[in-house]
Amino acid sequence: MKTIAAEWVAKAENDYLDAQRILRSRTRSDFSNSCFHSQQCAEKYMKAVLVEHGCGYKRVHDLPTLLNQLTAINPFWDALRQAANDLTDFAVRFRYPEGGTADRSAARAALAACKLIRVTLREHLGARASARRPIVPKTRRRKR
Repeated sequence: MKTIAAEWVAKAENDYLDAQRILRSRTRSDFSNSCFHSQQCAEKYMKAVLVEHGCGYKRVHDLPTLLNQLTAINPFWDALRQAANDLTDFAVRFRYPEGGTADRSAARAALAACKLIRVTLREHLGARASARRPIVPKTRRRKR
């Protein structure tokens, strides 16, 4: 995998883990942020695949737009369309006061849509099926 694509994957995995952590939390119920991180994970995986294939991408948060580019690489990825549609609004919807807040049900649905996109694109990139811990750049690791 190209270095830039690997960086996109690392950032996507951190978003995925954040979405899961927030959803599992018993003391912090910021489900809007879980939805946001689910959307961000999917978006970053899409951009990782586009970078891996040497394609440019639009600087948008609109997942169906990115999916249109991805289906030129693999037309079968159009099966991800509903998940992309479901996640797109979470990029900005809950980020502002007028956007309301998400509940646990919305966060679960967002994470499920994210997982579908994540698993499909990770497989294409040849990445491991699951991440066990956050990916931290080597320069930021603590010394013991």
